[in-house]
Amino acid sequence: MKHSLTRKITCIILCLVAATVLLCWVLNITLLESYYIRTKQEGLESTMATVRQKMDKGTMYSEQSGLELVRLCTRRNITMMIMDSESRTMFFIGNDEESCREQFWEILFAAEDDSTEVLDTADSHQIGKYMDSRLGTKYLILWGTLQDGSMILMRTPLESIRESVTISNRFLAYVGIVGVIISGVICYFVTRRITNPILQLAELSRRMTNLEFDAKFQSRGKDEIDYLGEHMNVLSETLEQTISELKSANNELLIDIEKKDRMDEMRKEFLSNVSHELKTPLALIQGYAEGLQDCINDDAQSREFYCEVIIDEAGKMNRMVKQLLTLNQLEFGNDAVVMERFDLTEMIQGVIDATSILRQQHGIALSFSQEKPIYVWADEFKVEEVLTNFMSNAIHHADGEKRIVISLAEGAERVRVSVFNTGMQIPKEELTQIWEKFYKVDKARTREYGGSGIGLSIVKAIMDSFHQQCGVRNLEDGVEFWFELDNRAAADFAPVLSMENANNRCSENRCE
Repeated sequence: MKHSLTRKITCIILCLVAATVLLCWVLNITLLESYYIRTKQEGLESTMATVRQKMDKGTMYSEQSGLELVRLCTRRNITMMIMDSESRTMFFIGNDEESCREQFWEILFAAEDDSTEVLDTADSHQIGKYMDSRLGTKYLILWGTLQDGSMILMRTPLESIRESVTISNRFLAYVGIVGVIISGVICYFVTRRITNPILQLAELSRRMTNLEFDAKFQSRGKDEIDYLGEHMNVLSETLEQTISELKSANNELLIDIEKKDRMDEMRKEFLSNVSHELKTPLALIQGYAEGLQDCINDDAQSREFYCEVIIDEAGKMNRMVKQLLTLNQLEFGNDAVVMERFDLTEMIQGVIDATSILRQQHGIALSFSQEKPIYVWADEFKVEEVLTNFMSNAIHHADGEKRIVISLAEGAERVRVSVFNTGMQIPKEELTQIWEKFYKVDKARTREYGGSGIGLSIVKAIMDSFHQQCGVRNLEDGVEFWFELDNRAAADFAPVLSMENANNRCSENRCE
């Protein structure tokens, strides 16, 4: 990037480092010599104070004090000599006592001649600079008198400070250049580590503007950028959720519109189906009734046949109307569901006994091996209606071996009831449509036994009112219909009943 944040931060830090090195270099040139001399001066004064303290205590010439002063002078590179009024050496720390004595006398005479540069003057001593003309060495010296009248002289050499400053500045320049280069490299990588998350956030915001919410900021710590990244992630999720909700609302609106159109189509289809289902029995009733009225056949047997046809067709119409009313009540929730505990095995056996004559007429063999009681929670009357519908379908569609098998599969929370019959399979594309009103897989066969195509719709509505599942599947030699019921113990079962259901149960004296 032309205006990269990494370049800007790197340049700023490099300028600061270079300015710091330059400042140190200037301060080193201007102040190092004065600081060096001041430090040496403080060392002489501190040593003088120690000597005076020991003189006051009277321990100046003891062995322990001598060792302590030797260590102090050696550490500070100080040569010390104490002489009495007769020029006798009373205490000496250094090398070559005789040469030091001569040098000290020279210093005293030079001081008296004002040839030494005096830096500081106290009550009992003076501090100054002295140049040894023989050796060409400059010293920082201290001379004065002690409490007992003896003279003390201390000196410490002053190295060539200008040469030291030059060497120091040259070294500082080399170190500064290397330091600036290293700082630049380190700064670049450190800045990249800081700016990379910012670039990642910039990319994240760009993708968010394009409504791409799959990208997330990868947090690496708990600094301000990481907090910003986490908030960007939350913002991304919130925007995604909001847009998803808007799309869902829009989709639901489209679904509602489609549902309304579909309901209109279903209403038209329902009217058409009802009209079609009623047209045939009404035509038969009308025809045979007119035949009776016109006395087409005067014999009693013919009249009885005409009356049986009229009664049979009227019965079919009556059953269809009752089924429609039942389905309407179930779909609109007007039919109360009475949840009670009953023996499912006993109920199935009752349906088997009730359909035995019809099975014998069709030559169908039935198999049901369950003997022990299995208790479930449901509306017993409606479960019986579901099983009766399945049995009726199985009897009228059994073919081949003409065999029906009723089985129970007991689970931890539910029992599955299956009704299998041998015969033709249901086309795969019609498996989901058989639960619709008036839908018939084999219309000719359904009409033959008087089916209206409403029974399975009633089954689906009943199971929905139980909040349980039902279904159908093709097997190798036939078709199996199944439904599930709750078999949990009373302590684990918490059925949700409407106030209307509870009132109905109490009115029937069956409140548990």
